[in-house]
Amino acid sequence: MSFLSTAYALLFYVATLILFAGLTMRIIKYARTPAPLKIPTMPAPLTKAGVALRIGREVVFFQSLFRSQKWTWLFGWMFHLALLLAFFRHLRYSMSPDNILWPLVSLEVVQTFGKYAGFAMVAGLLGLLARRIFVDRVRYVSAPSDYLMLLLLLGIAFSGLSMSFVAHTDIVQLKAFVMGLIYFDWQELPASAPLIIHLTLVALLMIIFPISKLLHAPGIFFSPTRNQVDDARERRHLAPWAAALDSTRGNR
Repeated sequence: MSFLSTAYALLFYVATLILFAGLTMRIIKYARTPAPLKIPTMPAPLTKAGVALRIGREVVFFQSLFRSQKWTWLFGWMFHLALLLAFFRHLRYSMSPDNILWPLVSLEVVQTFGKYAGFAMVAGLLGLLARRIFVDRVRYVSAPSDYLMLLLLLGIAFSGLSMSFVAHTDIVQLKAFVMGLIYFDWQELPASAPLIIHLTLVALLMIIFPISKLLHAPGIFFSPTRNQVDDARERRHLAPWAAALDSTRGNR
């Protein structure tokens, strides 16, 4: 094993540990955060099934963003859809043909659309970056981290495209390296500059994800304005800590 292969194997183990540990801690924190008030954004659903449908529309179609800013919705939805397609294309590097998902991942339509999804990803990210630069009210509330995150994602997209359309990488050896990480049988990493850049940026994204604004991905499921039923008139809403306090006072 070369020093480069060993270093990147260790890097991805550390990045994966940070990603999953950080996400787990954040999700637990979100779940434990009390929601003492009924504050669903109107018009709000009246049933739990309606809440599930509403969150589903937010996750898949970005419904509230579509209603507020059409251009932001277009660029954001374009980026997320392209990212999903690229994710399914990349799954082939981490599984063998006997995997239950292999027939889906290996479909020609998945591989083709996933390959060209990088262009849509770049277009969406450039649109979101331009919005932060040229729209006054957005630029006013933008922090340096907002720009850096977009540049990081652009770097990942550009380096990924360069491996497919500029300097081709040894995909067979890359898959062997990834599978070796999964089964703890380390293999050599292909010596490719675009690949090294791509993997470095991906690892950096994994490390900073749990402390970044990208946490809106799991956070939307815990948003009181989205996950609450509009039944304040039918029943009294009490957070667990408030219910315990209320029962204590009642016993007095």
